[in-house]
Amino acid sequence: MSKMLCIKRTNTNPYYNLAAEEYVLKNFEHDTFMLWRNEPAIIVGKHQNTLAEVNVDYVHEKNIPVVRRLSGGGAVFHDLGNLNFTFTQKGEKEELIDFVKYTKPIIDILKNLGVNARFEGRNDITIDGKKFSGNAEHVFKNHVLHHGTLLFSSQMTDLSDALKVSEAKFKDKAVKSVKSRVTNISEHLPEQYSGLSVLQFKDMVMDHIVNQYPNTELYTLTEEDDKAIRELMEKKYNTWDWNFGYSPKYNFTKTIKTNGGSIELNLDVHNGLIKQVKIFGDYFNSEPTSEIESFLKETPHEHKKITEKLNGIDISRYFNNVTKEELIAGMF
Repeated sequence: MSKMLCIKRTNTNPYYNLAAEEYVLKNFEHDTFMLWRNEPAIIVGKHQNTLAEVNVDYVHEKNIPVVRRLSGGGAVFHDLGNLNFTFTQKGEKEELIDFVKYTKPIIDILKNLGVNARFEGRNDITIDGKKFSGNAEHVFKNHVLHHGTLLFSSQMTDLSDALKVSEAKFKDKAVKSVKSRVTNISEHLPEQYSGLSVLQFKDMVMDHIVNQYPNTELYTLTEEDDKAIRELMEKKYNTWDWNFGYSPKYNFTKTIKTNGGSIELNLDVHNGLIKQVKIFGDYFNSEPTSEIESFLKETPHEHKKITEKLNGIDISRYFNNVTKEELIAGMF
């Protein structure tokens, strides 16, 4: 029986935590189990169009990080009331994908606490038909990474506001998130556990795994591990290219109402770069709008980059009675 390292992690930086998963998956020969939490962040699936999944104005206003993970599936909101668990395990390729196997220990823990949790659908754990855990997997060579959320005392309002977006804006082939009825584990605990905190729950989960699996060993990330994770974070997980630019080809359309009339913006975006812009509307102008269309080509579909590109340009000459801020808002 191979050894399993149970890794205690306290860092709550979402960029760091997603980098840590990839680092452990690709550099540890032993099987591992990890528990970790993120400060408020949106974590999108590997194959998703980030801009189609998030409420850009809301996350910009609240300064919420948006990070792409290694695995597929839908977008989820993390906060400190949500506990994440990760298994990495070595095995035969055809046996690596197994959602039931990796969610069973979690279900067992909750049943020990008197909560009737069950695996349901493709990748969820539910209580009374309400989801509290979404799970995803990623295979690398002969290793699998299985991770899942455990909503314990999450702020549900933030969750819905951060992920709300108009589906009419985007046409793409990316994977769409499925909205589910969700619940917190804390709402279903029997009275004797009513005061349980998320950190106490975290300790209970770790203790259960240590006791259930033979040949486990507690492991703390070394300085060398930490340095490598931080390098991966800066090179990949904290970059626009990975979190937004990795999005598939998509078409974006939005109509805005201004004092200068209505403007419809159509963007054709490949790998995060604007390849084509078409602008329609009942606005008036003194300079040809086609100049703005040409000017925006090859610009990243990113608020900051578009703002920088349009700095110094008198937008009112192209769109009478329209501000630069209004025009930029129409592109998100």
